[in-house]
Amino acid sequence: MDVAQIARRALGATGVDVTVFGLGGEGVLRTFGHDASARDVIDAALDEGVTYFDSARAYAGSEEYYGATLGAARDRIFLTSKSHDRTRRGALAMLDQTLANMRTDRLDLWQLHDLRTWGELDEVSAPGGAYEAFVEAKRAGKTRFIGLTGHHDPAVLSAAVERLRFDTLLIPINPCEPRGRAFAATTGALAREREIGVIGMKVFSRGLLRNFQGAPSARELMDYALSQPVDVVIIGCDDVAQVRENAAAARVFEPMPLERQRALEERLRPLASDALYYRGSI
Repeated sequence: MDVAQIARRALGATGVDVTVFGLGGEGVLRTFGHDASARDVIDAALDEGVTYFDSARAYAGSEEYYGATLGAARDRIFLTSKSHDRTRRGALAMLDQTLANMRTDRLDLWQLHDLRTWGELDEVSAPGGAYEAFVEAKRAGKTRFIGLTGHHDPAVLSAAVERLRFDTLLIPINPCEPRGRAFAATTGALAREREIGVIGMKVFSRGLLRNFQGAPSARELMDYALSQPVDVVIIGCDDVAQVRENAAAARVFEPMPLERQRALEERLRPLASDALYYRGSI
């Protein structure tokens, strides 16, 4: 497919450049039994030149869809997944299942999925906790990099970034967030100081910010998200048309002036509480 390239940014201090738009592991990929539609979405992202591909052990058949579709393309993309098990043994078992599902011998990025509470942080960082699995997997070459994800409590995520060493951080980025828990201004800023790659998610708040009269366009929300201190934003897609729309918006990205950002935040103020709710339903 002869299309203009999507811009790339360095992913923190990893030494890897990725496209500013990545395919999220939700949308049609977070299903079972929609093999043809999932394959079409993955193939469309590859055709558009997307290099960052997201998944998780918790995302239904997402990993299997990738394994059945990528083939030789696996070696030219940045392939990611996540584990939600909080123990070393359980996380390593999940990683082995992930690799089998994706039909590969290594990930580019393996992430500790959806850290929410202080108790979970203590559990994963204790002896026998999941963080040991991540360090072990990186040393063994089963993953190039390790990351942290969350959308519940930025204070917990910030403490995790300070206590443990990660290569990347995945947090919500959309115009409703500054009126909520402000992940970008807190944990995101801390990650930037430490040269940790920052990945944005929930750019459309799972479609909430696109599905009302007078809703902002994909271009507006993409411009807003990529104007924040992030390296890449991931968006789950229901169909090929959404992949094309998001890739097109990423290609023509222009930094959004601060006054326009604030105006968009104000425009979406009535949706902020709903967006915060949807952010939690992962």
